[in-house]
Amino acid sequence: MPGLRTHDAIAADIAAAKPPLTPAQALVQAERCHYCHDAPCVTACPTGIDIPSFIARIAQGNLRGAASAILQANPLGGMCARVCPTEVLCEDACVRHTLEDKPVEIGLLQRHATDALFAKPGKPLFTRAERTGRRVAVVGAGPAGLACAHGLARHGHDVVIFEARAKGGGLNEYGIASYKATGDFAQAELDWLLSIGGIELRTGVALGDAITLDSLRADFDAVFLGLGLAGVNTLGIPEPQAEQAAGLADAVDFIAELRQAGDLSAVPVGRHVVVIGGGMTAVDAAVQSRLLGAETVTLVYRRGAEAMPASAHEQDWAQTHGVLIRHWAAPEAVLAEAGQVTGVRFARTRVDGGRLVNTGEHFTLAADRVLRAIGQTFVSAPVGAAIRLEQGRIATDAEGRTSLAGVWAGGDCRAGGRDLTVEAVEHGKVAARSIHIALLAQSQGV
Repeated sequence: MPGLRTHDAIAADIAAAKPPLTPAQALVQAERCHYCHDAPCVTACPTGIDIPSFIARIAQGNLRGAASAILQANPLGGMCARVCPTEVLCEDACVRHTLEDKPVEIGLLQRHATDALFAKPGKPLFTRAERTGRRVAVVGAGPAGLACAHGLARHGHDVVIFEARAKGGGLNEYGIASYKATGDFAQAELDWLLSIGGIELRTGVALGDAITLDSLRADFDAVFLGLGLAGVNTLGIPEPQAEQAAGLADAVDFIAELRQAGDLSAVPVGRHVVVIGGGMTAVDAAVQSRLLGAETVTLVYRRGAEAMPASAHEQDWAQTHGVLIRHWAAPEAVLAEAGQVTGVRFARTRVDGGRLVNTGEHFTLAADRVLRAIGQTFVSAPVGAAIRLEQGRIATDAEGRTSLAGVWAGGDCRAGGRDLTVEAVEHGKVAARSIHIALLAQSQGV
């Protein structure tokens, strides 16, 4: 139910949830860095940011130089600083982590540098090469598509991005917890990225509707697919129809609604919320439900804590904000009365012979709001049967080339990934370089 807290109170708590470093705090953290040669943190970063270099520049007071070092490797480094699971990537590899059990706060330092640049951009960091006359279509304005478009524009190619939603940004705009990206940061970063020139963003245009893969291949010299995951997994259990029982929703829709809400107090939230799932989306939905004013929020996962897709840091974050996490329980039915969700019946689970089985015990959690957060799937219909899939996603080689000539893919829609924003950016970067080389070879008649 909406109206449990005022808009201003919610906005204040969201803004305060993950505050940036102060200049003094940033200097302390920067001076903790050993500036390692062959630094393991760089190897652990999917985009290969020269972390010791940018941290050294922060210590020297050169925030623009630090931001430049970050954005050269990761053009969406500002958002990645906010949403990356640094605790299992660069910070987990930090030598301070080994020696002192407390790594340098690399993610917060990255945010400190990029925030300073966006606050005072100054002259452009990047310029376009001479125009090549080649045109590339990018489908999807999420992290992979944006990184690909930016890389192609730097090489002098003209890019048109087709985005199905009303705004660009993909998950950065619609799928990230509000406390991770406050102040309309996703759009500010998008505007900065497009400012290089040579990139046209067309919103409200979906593949398979206004455009087709065949038409794009005919009209453009190359195509990059950054489609993301548009489908949502179902619970596979009896549940009331959404139109018949208020209070049942997908966590991704709840997060998107909150991100786009003009009045935060108007976003529906129950007094007693149950979130089913164990990933970062589940954590984001659970914590935001608490910030909106839910009295109790319970996150239920079918296995133990060590098997949860959400990192230990994310699990601690949820519990710190009053979310109760219950393990070893699988949903059996969503319950409703008189058109309103009333709870969820669960079966207790255990592992037997390597398989997850029910123990025969059951319990019910009362709830007036149930959020499903059990993963998303790739919707292949828009690309048709022309492109080979692997485990339900688009199969590519290491450079993002698909089985269809002239078509590349990256991000969450690509098979074999880890569904991380930073990895999607790397996919886009690598594909842009591969597309550029392919177009250059064509122009030289190779």
